[in-house]
Amino acid sequence: MRAMATTHPGRVDPVERAVPEPGPGEVLVRVAACGVCRTDLHVVDRELPGVPPGIVPGHEIVGRVAATGRGVKGLAEGLRIGIPWLGHTCGTCRYCLNGQENLCDAPGFTGYTRDGGYAEYATADARYCFPIPDGYTDAEAAPLLCAGLIGHRSLVMAGAAEALGIYGFGAAAHIVAQVARSQGRRVHAFTRPGDTAAQAFALSLGAAWAGGSDEVPPEPLDAAILFAPVGALVPAALAATRKGGTVVCGGIHMSDIPAFPYRLLWEERVLRSVANLTRRDAVDFLALAPTVPVRCAVETFPLAAANEALDRLRAGRLTGAAVLLP
Repeated sequence: MRAMATTHPGRVDPVERAVPEPGPGEVLVRVAACGVCRTDLHVVDRELPGVPPGIVPGHEIVGRVAATGRGVKGLAEGLRIGIPWLGHTCGTCRYCLNGQENLCDAPGFTGYTRDGGYAEYATADARYCFPIPDGYTDAEAAPLLCAGLIGHRSLVMAGAAEALGIYGFGAAAHIVAQVARSQGRRVHAFTRPGDTAAQAFALSLGAAWAGGSDEVPPEPLDAAILFAPVGALVPAALAATRKGGTVVCGGIHMSDIPAFPYRLLWEERVLRSVANLTRRDAVDFLALAPTVPVRCAVETFPLAAANEALDRLRAGRLTGAAVLLP
């Protein structure tokens, strides 16, 4: 099979590998589409620790079951499924036993610790695969598997915020904005300064206001979600948030947060991070998305153009989400 692997820092390279065989409890999936996520950049650019040499990135995988390993039930050949970032948990640590499998002490991650979807085939733990709702093409469904799931978890952590700020208006933000608007929230979109295209995109999705991340919103925010991996935005979001408000850092990696005065955190503001996702997040969001309905803006690329998609994402030159089509 063809695949794109992280043989050199900063890019992926084409490789040919044998089609993997599913082990016990696993499925083999013929990949139809794989979203390109910012976390893939953190893997490719070695910003996450311990990236295995030659790993195949990609954790927003949509495909059809091609074969099943011993003991797999409920996932028949031909079924369309999605494979997200969380690919395995131990099931025995205190976090798994306490309903916090996203914090598992011995997890496995698709496209990071095990090969992902920048390939024609991928294997996955059957327990961490999910049927894809009807009404979405393969490409449209791919961003739901991380941009949607992590965005949904971030939105839940933001609480009942009516005035919601979203910093970094990319793949996750454009999905979260649709869900938030369906819930009657007022969305305030913060983009790179001067990025009028992203601001227009946010307004087209129903945002009440859109401006640069260096601007002050027209009203105090009840909560803010940060998708841009820029630590300097944390003090800015705290400053824009009312007393008792919440700032949620929705990314897995962020540049260092600069020093800021205690008064920005004072008055019972809350600063918290989002770590991974749970299977319950996937079940809940994939049931919610069609009812909104969430529509994913995607730009497709052939598998061989994975570096172009990554470079576009790195430079902030995408509207919506990039998706590879093997």
